Amino acid sequence: MEWRYEAPYAMYNLSDDPEDIQELLDGSYYAVISPENELAGFFCYGRYAQVPGGIREGLYIGDRALDIGLGLKPELTGRGKGRDFLESGMEFARRMYGPERFRLSVAAFNQRAIALYTGLGFKPAGEFVNNNGEHEMMFLLLEM
Repeated sequence: MEWRYEAPYAMYNLSDDPEDIQELLDGSYYAVISPENELAGFFCYGRYAQVPGGIREGLYIGDRALDIGLGLKPELTGRGKGRDFLESGMEFARRMYGPERFRLSVAAFNQRAIALYTGLGFKPAGEFVNNNGEHEMMFLLLEM
């Protein structure tokens, strides 16, 4: 809850709203711990990774994709760690959930993340507005 991202990434800052805290603690999020035994990031899968604007548009229905959400500690972003971080989270999800494909949503301004996702094979799959900000939806088909 104390992580603070610099602008323009500040939209990813979490609040101390009791509902947000409860969601983080209900068992649907997975912590990523660094070798120094510190919280380095987190993943969530399924409905907790879905963005309200995409839900309102009906974009998360019927395609057998596993939604993936993630957060990397602000001090670790922009240092070339994103690829290994995301690949590890996807590998964990493959073992836990066996998805046919992954889907994620990303703010349209976040070109750093979009470059990472497209580099891993994600393809743009639609757009929607969430909290007055444009988001892109991306898919990755998995070879099983």
